[in-house]
Amino acid sequence: MNVGLVGVTGYSGSVLYELLLRHPNVDSVNLYGHSQKVAQSLESVLPQLRRGANILPYDSADIMKNNQMVFFDVSAGVTTELAKPFLDANFPVIDLAGDYRLKSRDAYKKWYKKEAPDEKYLKQSHYGLVDFTSSKGATYVSNPGCYATATILALAPLVINHLIDTTSIVVDAKSGTSGAGKSLSESTHFSQTNENLQLYKVNHHQHIPEIVDQLKDWDEDVPYIQFTTTLLPLTRGIMASCYTKAKSGITEEDVKNAFVQTYSDHTFINATEGVFPTLKQVIGTNFCDIGYQLNPVTHQIVIVSVIDNLLKGAAGQAIQNFNQMFEFKPDAGLDLIPVLP
Repeated sequence: MNVGLVGVTGYSGSVLYELLLRHPNVDSVNLYGHSQKVAQSLESVLPQLRRGANILPYDSADIMKNNQMVFFDVSAGVTTELAKPFLDANFPVIDLAGDYRLKSRDAYKKWYKKEAPDEKYLKQSHYGLVDFTSSKGATYVSNPGCYATATILALAPLVINHLIDTTSIVVDAKSGTSGAGKSLSESTHFSQTNENLQLYKVNHHQHIPEIVDQLKDWDEDVPYIQFTTTLLPLTRGIMASCYTKAKSGITEEDVKNAFVQTYSDHTFINATEGVFPTLKQVIGTNFCDIGYQLNPVTHQIVIVSVIDNLLKGAAGQAIQNFNQMFEFKPDAGLDLIPVLP
């Protein structure tokens, strides 16, 4: 099949392009710039992608005519407007931006500081947390955020099985600099990030409301989470360290059973009791590795989740949604191995 990709020049967009080129069910990938008026060579903006491809001017009618579906990998606020023709036509879209992730227009305005999509379009969007919801039959899939993916997957077994005090959730999440995108800023300047740790957007990160929305779907008693984000002096990867209080009477066996039952048949999630993962074991892959442990003295549960933010946190999960949407093999195009050393 032919697929379109709007936004190849960003970090996750270029990774998504590479995945699509190797996907066994994709015949061709047509590239589009969301604001440009003339075609330009891909190599002129991404010299490392020597594919002889061109980035075409954006035209929604042309995209729908020449492709069976389209991916959007653009900045927040862009697809609020660009997606309307596709939503009106029920044309298949997978959107890696945050415009259609939240259920409420007011919440989007509050957290993203941008004008929200129309209510009727929000209702057409499917939140593509691929390990828990199926994109089969959906026409507009909103790909989850990277922090949200790592955090939700860490907490899901405990929340679904009602094992914790839902007022006690604390998340200490850390990300490499690619999570901030390509836009230049003082905080991501080499001289600032090298040999340094920086907290940012503490309790104000835009992925918080989608995390809470999903957790509340499983347990309406989840009122909020304490969420801290730290910038790491490395390029790729997210580590979400989560802490929460077990309910009275909950045992180590209860916690283990929850993780085993939840993830035993999940291709891309590995959960292990008492063995905590490192970032290196997932960088370059679509895996989410999780370690968990109940402290019998404090009755606190610690869960550590690691992902590659550009793969499982973005492009890789988008391919998983693509595979579900069109009923391809779940791991099609995702036979990746860690980048070592």
